[in-house]
Amino acid sequence: MSSRSINEKLLALGKEMAAAADAMDFEKATALRNEMARIKGEAPIAPGDADTVTVSQPPPGAMGLGTQVPVRQPPKGWVKPKKPDLMTNVKGRK
Repeated sequence: MSSRSINEKLLALGKEMAAAADAMDFEKATALRNEMARIKGEAPIAPGDADTVTVSQPPPGAMGLGTQVPVRQPPKGWVKPKKPDLMTNVKGRK
């Protein structure tokens, strides 16, 4: 998804959440709030969701030092491959 479509989705969810809160449908409003947090890549809000961490691309303009975006971790047991020796493993040279 592009950043523009993500922003439009967040605006639509925000309007829908406000309408649900005005209609006193707080369960729906909470679900929409959690969906917005998931899209933004924020930490889970509900106490039962503490074990679930969603990771996504940072929002536009929030990349760099000092951001609160979680970093993706490699799977357990993954080892970074060794770099090839450029003196012995060269392809295409003649």
